[in-house]
Amino acid sequence: MATVTATAARPALPGALRRPAARKLLVLALAAAVLVPVAVTQWGGTAWPGALTVDVSEPLGRASDWIIDNRDSHPLFLYFFGHVSNVVVIAVRAVYLALLAVGWAGVTAIGALVAWRVAGVKLAVGTAAAFLACGLLGMWVPTMQTLALMVVAVLASVAVGALLGLAAGLSDRMDRVLRPVLDTMQVLPAFAYLLPVVLVFGIGVPAAVLATVVYAAPPMARLTALGLRGADKEVLEAVESLGTTARQRLLTARVPLARKELLLGVNQTIMMALSMAVIASVIGAGGLGDRVYQALASVDVGAALAAGIPIVLLAVVLDRVTGAAGERLGESGKSPVTWLYALAAAAVVAAAGRIAGFLEWPDAWEVDIAESVNRAVDWMTAHLYSGVPVVGGTGDWAAHFTSWILNPLRDGLQWLPWWSVLLIVAALAWLIGTWRTALTAVLAMAAIGVLGVWNPSLDTLSQVLAAVAVTLVIGFATGIAAARSDRFERALRPVLDVFQTMPQFVYLIPVVALFGVGRAPAAAAAVVYALPAVVRITAQGLRQVDPAALESARSLGATSGQQLRQVQLPLARRSLLLAVNQGVVLVLAVVIIGGLVGGGALGYQVVFGLAQGDLATGLVAGAAIVCLGLMLDRVTQPTERRPRKGA
Repeated sequence: MATVTATAARPALPGALRRPAARKLLVLALAAAVLVPVAVTQWGGTAWPGALTVDVSEPLGRASDWIIDNRDSHPLFLYFFGHVSNVVVIAVRAVYLALLAVGWAGVTAIGALVAWRVAGVKLAVGTAAAFLACGLLGMWVPTMQTLALMVVAVLASVAVGALLGLAAGLSDRMDRVLRPVLDTMQVLPAFAYLLPVVLVFGIGVPAAVLATVVYAAPPMARLTALGLRGADKEVLEAVESLGTTARQRLLTARVPLARKELLLGVNQTIMMALSMAVIASVIGAGGLGDRVYQALASVDVGAALAAGIPIVLLAVVLDRVTGAAGERLGESGKSPVTWLYALAAAAVVAAAGRIAGFLEWPDAWEVDIAESVNRAVDWMTAHLYSGVPVVGGTGDWAAHFTSWILNPLRDGLQWLPWWSVLLIVAALAWLIGTWRTALTAVLAMAAIGVLGVWNPSLDTLSQVLAAVAVTLVIGFATGIAAARSDRFERALRPVLDVFQTMPQFVYLIPVVALFGVGRAPAAAAAVVYALPAVVRITAQGLRQVDPAALESARSLGATSGQQLRQVQLPLARRSLLLAVNQGVVLVLAVVIIGGLVGGGALGYQVVFGLAQGDLATGLVAGAAIVCLGLMLDRVTQPTERRPRKGA
């Protein structure tokens, strides 16, 4: 007789507990019921216990003293860092002298002809106009200095990023190792690592270039790894079946298939490097960034804007050219012979410019906009800061935002017991991800307490949360409007370009003039900086929703609002969560800038550490910002579950 073995059926769960989120909430409630009384008994206070902190100021101080004492004699500095510094100086100097030798006419012609070859006549005209505008503003020489610095920094960033991305794209182990390194490089505020770079290389161009490489290389590494890992498996299998080696498969299949990601990585590296132009000027980069920094030091908004506009123009031109190159990959276009014609035409223009004496931009062609801009700023300060009927002035808005939002949020976070903050972080991270996500978020938050900067970090967290909330409200509304109207999207694009590429230092002074000094202008500057990315990602996510789903909704009689709420927003959930994540990261990036205008907290500590040469204060505050960024990233980004065996 055959024996039938049946496994016992699992008892069915109640309807509400069938959902993973409901089960997690039940577990969290039971854990809180057990842990909270214990925590109240053991740790009754709200502040982080002093017994759980580690003082790192002494070892960091010793490291700083050792570097200063041995910088001129130790073989590591003489035979390694010294050679690196010399190579950077020679490379930047060579590019700068080459640009000056070609002259303004030759540089403009070369830029326009390259743009024409890549993207057509319209962009060529725009490129020429951008270079001519740099000269008209009286910024030709500083523009060439910045361009020379950016050429070397971008080439170095692309090389470093491509090598790191190659390692991460070909090896799972290297990918796991490099991911936290790239996260740290991208989230760590530039001011935090300017001090170690200056300690090693001193004030000057090498320190500026290397600081830019640290900041600009991660996008290239990430996109390179993404492109290599996303290569078509069938193509790779076909190439492998031909008996090719691993190197041949890389060069003939993986890299060509990842060309678009590689060009996007170059594009993002250029944008990130240009955004460092002003910050790098603090340590001797010169060029346009130095003009902006010096103008703002004397509160000359007009002069700062005159130097900031060329940075924006360079960024927009390079963004358009590299973007067009990526879009046209694989298309049949002009033959390679046209490159020869373009180079020959550029050489003719450059030679004609040298013969005619058009190497330096003529002083008579310069236009001074500083005085007009300063008058406009003075008018805004006089008429908009206070006394505006009905709506009130911007100073009133800043005061209300501080007293109604920033202060209660900060006081509320600092009032919470430290262990309750960790429990809240763990709960939020676990609800949106896995237990590993929750563990990472809790460890990151606990590291802040161990470093001894618990209260300043909560102050910074309150500013970030408030700025992110404002950014998301404005960004989602604007992104939805841009996704639903092509005309509005076209009109909005240049505005977003300016906001995204304008150095933070440039619009910091108008923000301070309108909102005063304090945490409110710091939040306003963060909103302006983070808003473009949120708008772009939101609009792109909504536009990529499957048209068939929208057509089905229309056929069922759904209104435009119902289509948005019930179809587009749910299907664009991943893009919206990415917008939230990028908003958090970009707001954190402006925390340091906010410290310059009264933001206080961690931003001020980083700036103070750089100004005073205090390595411990600057690095500890910078590390705390990294931990905040890691925690917020884990809390705002859902983690994909790995399928279980047999599922």
